[in-house]
Amino acid sequence: METITINFDGFSVKTRKGKTVLETALENGIYLPHLCFHPELKPFGGCRLCVVEINGRVTISCMTPAEEGMEIITESVVLTQIRKTATELMIINHHADCLSCPRDTKCELQKISHYLGIDEERINKLRKITRDLPLDDSNPFFIRDHNRCVLCGICIRTCEEIQGANAIDFTFRGFNTLVGTFADKPIAQSRCESCGECVVRCPVGALYSKNDKVFSREVKTVCPYCGVGCGIYLGVRGREVVSVRGDGENPSNKGRLCVKGRYGFEFINSPERIKKPLLRKGDTLEEATWDEALNYVARKLESYKSDEVAFFTSAKLTNEEAYLIQKFARGIIKTNHIDHCARLCHAPSVAGLATAFGSGAMTNTIDEIADAECIFVIGSNTTDAHPVIGSRVREAVRKGAKLIVADPLKIKLVENAHCWLNMKPGSDVALIMGMARVIVDEGLEDADFIRERTENFENFVKSLAYFDLDKVETLTGVSKEKIKEAARIYATNKPSTILYSMGITQHTHGTDNVLALANLVLLTGNIGKPSSGLNPLRGQNNVQGACDMGNLPNVYPGYQKVADPVIREKFSTAWGVELNETPGLTMTEVLEAISAGKIKALYLIGADPAVNVACSRVVHEALSRAELVIVQDIFFNESSKYAQVILPASSFAEKEGTFTNTERRVQRTRKAINHVGDSLSDSEIIIHLAKRMNASIFDYVNNEEIMKEISTLVPSYGGISYQRLEENGIQWPCPSPEHPGTPYLHKDKFLTPSGKARFTPLDYRPPAEEADSDFPFILTTKRSLYHYHAAMTRKVKGLNQLMKEELLEINPLDALRLEINDGDYVKIISRRGDIVVKVKVTGISPVGIVSMTFHFADTPTNMLTNLALDPVSKTPETKVTAVRIKKLKDGETLIGSVC
Repeated sequence: METITINFDGFSVKTRKGKTVLETALENGIYLPHLCFHPELKPFGGCRLCVVEINGRVTISCMTPAEEGMEIITESVVLTQIRKTATELMIINHHADCLSCPRDTKCELQKISHYLGIDEERINKLRKITRDLPLDDSNPFFIRDHNRCVLCGICIRTCEEIQGANAIDFTFRGFNTLVGTFADKPIAQSRCESCGECVVRCPVGALYSKNDKVFSREVKTVCPYCGVGCGIYLGVRGREVVSVRGDGENPSNKGRLCVKGRYGFEFINSPERIKKPLLRKGDTLEEATWDEALNYVARKLESYKSDEVAFFTSAKLTNEEAYLIQKFARGIIKTNHIDHCARLCHAPSVAGLATAFGSGAMTNTIDEIADAECIFVIGSNTTDAHPVIGSRVREAVRKGAKLIVADPLKIKLVENAHCWLNMKPGSDVALIMGMARVIVDEGLEDADFIRERTENFENFVKSLAYFDLDKVETLTGVSKEKIKEAARIYATNKPSTILYSMGITQHTHGTDNVLALANLVLLTGNIGKPSSGLNPLRGQNNVQGACDMGNLPNVYPGYQKVADPVIREKFSTAWGVELNETPGLTMTEVLEAISAGKIKALYLIGADPAVNVACSRVVHEALSRAELVIVQDIFFNESSKYAQVILPASSFAEKEGTFTNTERRVQRTRKAINHVGDSLSDSEIIIHLAKRMNASIFDYVNNEEIMKEISTLVPSYGGISYQRLEENGIQWPCPSPEHPGTPYLHKDKFLTPSGKARFTPLDYRPPAEEADSDFPFILTTKRSLYHYHAAMTRKVKGLNQLMKEELLEINPLDALRLEINDGDYVKIISRRGDIVVKVKVTGISPVGIVSMTFHFADTPTNMLTNLALDPVSKTPETKVTAVRIKKLKDGETLIGSVC
């Protein structure tokens, strides 16, 4: 970048060409008054306070590019008068109760007024018009006060440029101009996504948080919600977390946060936290000491054979905790029956990507998304499930990227899309292979890449014969022209990146869906370079890490196979124990084995299968038949009802460790407060339990020591240490202490035995269920922007206010035909059960398709869903369930039942 020299008041400074005069001044410590400028936003030039003189002309510095040799005057009689006049006009229309303003001492208008020496006597002589506009406190997290607004436009531009929601704009005209919503509705009734990005950028007191207290110290850590792994600072006061702010230096989020990440911390100090161990005595759970509870668990576990015990763990655990738990299961209990929630979401990604590329992880970084020329989002409601990534997608579109969205529902990103493929649920393979057929037929493939870096291309091309566009149109419901358009956009705009999530994986053909996407990537050569690749967006914050740490039944940490004798000997020697050579059962297989009486004890660590696994009736039956259910968690959950013992665990804010986010970035999480009540971290609980079972392999001083052991056994973590993670984490593979980490995978070769990626011929298989005369609707599940891990977000009052109950979203035409109105309650019935739910009539759902989330235990969506499994990954098909809908008559029960 070219460097230039300019002069401020005779003082020379250097800057990069392309910077504005104001940016140059501020980065060199030269203060120029300003209200409408923000370094993350485009210049606006609205406040007129940053004026300077250049060559005798008064110029707005935020709108003026710096040029070589510029002579700039920052202070003069003329400039002072302009600034004072503009500031005085703002002050006389601004509430002056500064001491009671939440922005007092942090207000930019205060700072400017003080800098300019505004004369209070002169202000009092000016004609004031007192504004007394009502506060908008409709949002549970922040307040809008028009009386303090200076019309700088920062909130409007933030909503457009940073978040991409476009919820607010200037309304009315002249003196009556306000920042408002469409039709001047309260903010809670608008398109606002409650991210708070406008609040943190507001320079005055026009936007402020309701509940934030001033913290006494801050702790740098990582958000506990989705897989984006946003860097945050927890504000702590005493023993309580009182605020959260985004870490602007973190490359995953660059300071951005969603509503959950910024405001969803209330659960940490919730009075509903489990604070003491509990033991079942008869029909009740009674408080016990840690000695009593751990001795009971140790004694009971020792009474079972190794193949009679299973573990379900959580993607909320740190890497160190996940590693210890699988080591406990394998080294002490001698079982490989260990699984976690990836079985319900991205197990097909692990299987499919490993087959095609040799590695089952996101290939590229989050930061690269904004520089892609084409983004193909399929099976991912990104703005709701991964909001910060959703904002990066919107950013890329604003910069000129082409966006293809494939989803049965009209998700928010459809508004930004150049092409929407609204296919039938479960028709993904046909759609993707149809696109591949177009690319091959029209000669749009990357022949050089295919020849040099792939294998099995000829067999793949032969399989495309089945997917002629007439057949694909029939199978998917998407017109041939739309399929051609999408294929051409993806193949001709490079680099192209694909983002997907559970809309791809939660099918009986989920692994085939992933393989089909891999074929598309290989066909166009969109891999092994920045802003390209195939990128599964992980659900919870440490799903990637839990997989990396071997919380799967067939692999040790680092995806090293249990059945491989060389690998088994490696871990056996390192741990000093004999290990079981038989791969364990998956989560769904464990539940079957419990019902069959083969597995008798189930240890649940942060897991709630009673809510999260498809066909909940089967899960409840299995849990009721288990002889021993141990629940280790921070809150009571639905599975707790079956527990003989409950162990109180600690939240992310109470422990040290690491998380690995969706882009393979290993990051430090740090302890901000002491344990709540008598709770302990999951690693402390496991270590105490292991010692009671006379295990000598759990003698750890701290979590850093555990990471050192991980780095010796997991090749991709070989160069990772707490010292190296101190700043912003490292992306694996990082095989040695000198290695910088790997932003994108497969640059030179793939991790397959041949070093080449593999095309996979595919057939089309329909979903396990389809709509028919008895069950004429298809139910598909999704996530909500306002809830994620329900045990956490349901403890946050504001999030419950934004979404307080489950809703069945149905198309207006279907609602009209069934004589159902918005807000009615209906009974929705599948072949497995029925529940009662409130209706939301919306065009988001197409005719014949209804949708629900799965966040509300009192409306258990998974009572309806299908336990039919993907044959490779054993993941249930929760995205396609045939249902019928019954309107409730007056006085009819609102309680669902099990069929």
